[in-house]
Amino acid sequence: MTRHLSAPAWELAERIRDGRTSPTAVVDAHLERIDDRNDDVNAFITVAADHARERAREAERALDAGDPVGPLHGVPLALKDLTGFREGIRHTFGCRAFSDNVATHTAGFVQRLEDAGAIVIGKTNAPEFGHKPVTDNLLVGPTSTPFDLERNSGGSSGGSAAAVADGTAAIGQGGDAAGSIRIPAAFCGVYGLKPSTGRIAESVRPDAFRNHSPFVDKGVLTRSVKDAAIALEVMAGPDQSDPFALPADDVEYTDAAVLDRPLDDWRIGYSPDLGVFPVAEAVRDCVEDALSAFEREGATVDPVDVDLGHSLETLRDRTRFGLMQAFTAKVADSIERRHGIDFLGEHAADVPREFRERIEVGRTHSSVEIGRMNQVRTAMFDGVQDVFEGGGEEYDLLVTPTLSVLPIRNDSLDDVRVDGDAVHPRADWLLTWPFNMTGHPAASIPAGFVDGLPVGMQLVGPKFGDETVFAASAAFERRRPWIESYDRLHEA
Repeated sequence: MTRHLSAPAWELAERIRDGRTSPTAVVDAHLERIDDRNDDVNAFITVAADHARERAREAERALDAGDPVGPLHGVPLALKDLTGFREGIRHTFGCRAFSDNVATHTAGFVQRLEDAGAIVIGKTNAPEFGHKPVTDNLLVGPTSTPFDLERNSGGSSGGSAAAVADGTAAIGQGGDAAGSIRIPAAFCGVYGLKPSTGRIAESVRPDAFRNHSPFVDKGVLTRSVKDAAIALEVMAGPDQSDPFALPADDVEYTDAAVLDRPLDDWRIGYSPDLGVFPVAEAVRDCVEDALSAFEREGATVDPVDVDLGHSLETLRDRTRFGLMQAFTAKVADSIERRHGIDFLGEHAADVPREFRERIEVGRTHSSVEIGRMNQVRTAMFDGVQDVFEGGGEEYDLLVTPTLSVLPIRNDSLDDVRVDGDAVHPRADWLLTWPFNMTGHPAASIPAGFVDGLPVGMQLVGPKFGDETVFAASAAFERRRPWIESYDRLHEA
């Protein structure tokens, strides 16, 4: 049973297809694990046990009949309880006001995963509407990293990351507006992929253009790079209802030409801080030690200066906060129009004060102010592009720490310190959000451990270079595999 819980999703699917195990056995093992662990880790808001068992029986009948099956046939899937709608399953947005809400439709990217055979096992915890980089809410409380139950899983896709690390789901779906996939990937020791903006289409109504400032991307959290490659192949593709959807790129991310690609002659630029972020010495040392894996694969790793054009304070206030305030105000307006829920009125107690303040400030931003914010954002884009197209100093990949700190204690989520110095708890320890401003593909990969706590390393590819991120990730995984950490975790 333990191997069902720690194996990568591709291996589970392979065992199911060749008859070494069954969909019902795999789903039952995961549901038992949820029963054992969810009170402690708190990864799931809703466990869809009856739904999952019925889908598992259907998957078994398909195998018995010799029907063609998809690459994720029988694999348990956890959906973030934010945009991962699945018709007929409770959907709360991590918010008390929606505690009894049931989804009336299935999101397009969820349908694609189900069409590939994945079985939705439940909905995972997230802060209210994904508004902060830790997972904690007024509905069910915090989610912990399975590596230390007193520390947070990171946010906002923290429930999905914790479920994958803890063996309660084989694949976790997530969304990323400022690092919401990569942050929990780092805190939970899993692989987290934010693909190029538009690679995974999403139909958003009534405002189809909502997810552009900042770019809000869908992605996955997995136990292996190959799992994420399979998931992206399944989820990617154009959608005529999404104005930002990219055309099909004809790349098979699971092909040996990508996942077995040598890094000979690659030039990798390493920035320990993107020029502006404080980073804890222990985190920096761990990531710099991990860089040797790329060199053993034949790549050259050079220190690189990344010029984002402004101070951290300006970048934070004008993009990370300013654009997200406007975004949150739009979300709140849509909720009030569609559901009659006013978070500044009768439902104020259902969301944290910080969320209400973000709505209030966001409503004051004029279109002129947002235009000025996007000028700051443009400088960020140009600085990142210079790494890849700098006129003689072009690099194939940019590497940074994912985060500045080790996993944060659940009782200290508003007091974040880098080597003892307090930093802004919503921005200054996250080396992730600049790439939501630029749209570059990025992943967090397990770099190692410090005092038993996981550390993430961020890999950033050139514009639309998802295959580059996968190739580098797979090369790193060959040299420094981390799968055994889950075996130890599940046996503990």
